[in-house]
Parts: sequence; structure tokens; C-alpha cells
Amino acid sequence: MNRREFFTAAGSAGLLAAGGCAKRAAIPRTTGRVFIGAADDYDRDLVQVLSAGLAEFPRLRVAGRRVLLKPNLVETTDADRPVNTHPAVIVAAAEAFRRAGAASIIVGDGPGHRRDIELVLAQSGLGRALREAKLPFVDLNHDAVVAVRNLGDRTGLDALYLPRAVVSADLVVSIGKLKTHHWAGVTLSMKNCFGLMPGLVYGWPKNVLHWRGIENSIVDIVATVRPSFGIIDGIVGMEGDGPIMGTRKHVGVLAMSDEPASLDATCAALMGMRPERIAYIRDLAGMGFGACDPARIEPRGESPRRFATRFAVLPQFRHLLA
Repeated sequence: MNRREFFTAAGSAGLLAAGGCAKRAAIPRTTGRVFIGAADDYDRDLVQVLSAGLAEFPRLRVAGRRVLLKPNLVETTDADRPVNTHPAVIVAAAEAFRRAGAASIIVGDGPGHRRDIELVLAQSGLGRALREAKLPFVDLNHDAVVAVRNLGDRTGLDALYLPRAVVSADLVVSIGKLKTHHWAGVTLSMKNCFGLMPGLVYGWPKNVLHWRGIENSIVDIVATVRPSFGIIDGIVGMEGDGPIMGTRKHVGVLAMSDEPASLDATCAALMGMRPERIAYIRDLAGMGFGACDPARIEPRGESPRRFATRFAVLPQFRHLLA
């Protein structure tokens, strides 16, 4: 059963039930798999790297599916600043999924810092890139919403209100950025899911969720949405006071997995951190969304050691460093 069929079948009295998601959370994972691809810059053949990565996850059925690509759009800044997911990665991901047989592909996000999505798209360069690639964009901040039972049970919210574009997609793909974060420690594929939540319901910058606790909210969102796949743009990341005010950090990597905890744990380790010390990675791994211990994660493609580089962090996150 795909995500759309699950949400449709689970509907009850206007609130979608928890059955399928709860079943997944009960499945123990003893290992994970993450693909590591090399890409020195954004002018390389990123489609080839991403297509090679998709081929490593045969259980991810793409053919005939409706795909929602969710980039990390944060600020009105040009593509050369490593704040947002680079447009080249987003367009390449769309082409890789198209070649894998996706029935349709849309790009969508609900930025938390800026309400004017047209300005974000224009200044980030993503708007032009999407037009040239003929890719539609949906503003998740203003999409119609559907009430869905909260499966994480960390924030105390009984339901989460999800954009209809998210609920109706067969595959939700989180395309995050390799960055530090001044509240969560790191922002990778799972923290990126914050942008799935509509600003019309949760405010800017998703204040309702911030008040409930960022790590609690990450657990609830990921456990409820069940993102199908994750891609991390680590060609150029950000260290220090991320996710906006930090400095550039060239790593030259694209990482991906169908297990979000495994992906984020691998990327955190690449950044010189101990993933088990990042609570939301540890908790979601324990709920069946992958592995937290890098020793239990099978790397495919390049060796993670090739890209290991210690990221500078703010003083309050020095305890995360290995």
C-alpha cells in the first residue's frame, strides 16, 4: 500500500487513523543502507549520481508513482550561499525520478522564515530553474489541509494538519542541506520536514511547533508523514551558526537513503558528530526509521570516510562532537 492509499483507507470521521504508520514504527531495524555519491561542484552530472543512488534501493517503487520533492528553502538568498538546497540538485533529482518512471513530479515547500514564496523562488534561483525544467511548484504554506492523527505523540498534539499535496503524494522525498542548526544541532533530511507543515496553521516560523519543542516536533512530523526517501545536498554545506548565518563548508557529497534516520546519522557522522547524541535521530531510529549507529549502516557507493570533515558548531552543541 502506498502513502496515498494508506491515508485514504485510514480516514475516519475527518481524522486519519494511525494503523499503517503504527505498524511501521513497531518494525525493528537492525541495519540501514545509505548511498554516498561524489560531486565536487554543482556543474557535474548530478543526474547520473542520483540515478545511481536510486538504483541501490530496489524496494523504493518509483514507476507510476506521484512524487513530491521537498527542498530546504529558508531565505531569500542567491544559490551561491549554502542556505537553501541548490536548484541544480532539485532539478537533477526530478530528472532521476522521471527516468525511474515516476508518473508525476512536483516540487513543494512551506518556508518558515518568508511568507512571500515568489520572492524566495526568484532570489534563490529555484524559480527560474523550475520553469526551465517545466516542474510545477506548490506552496505548502497555503495549500488546502487535511487533519491526520499524530503518530509521534511527542508534542501533545492529537492531530497534524498536512497540506493536501503531501497527503496525496505516493512518495515524499526530503531534499535537505548539510548544515548545522542553532536550535536543533543539525538540519538534514528529517529537520527539513518542518517545511511540510503549513504556515497558515502553524504560523511563521512554525511557531506552534517551536513552542511544543523542535525535537519533539521533528519526531511527530516524520512519524506521521513517513517520508519515502531522503537526499542530502552536501556539495557545499554550512557550519557554525547554521542554518542561515553560518559559513560555507565544501564537502563534495550527495547522500541518500530510504531510511531517514540512517541518512541523517550517516551525515551527522560525516560532520564529526555522534549521531546517538542527537535526540531526534536516536528516537526515530528506535521507532523503526533506520539505524542510529553508523556501524550498523551499510554504505553504498563511495566510502563515507572519504568525506569525513569536522564541522564547527556553536558552543552549546560541542557535546555532539566525536
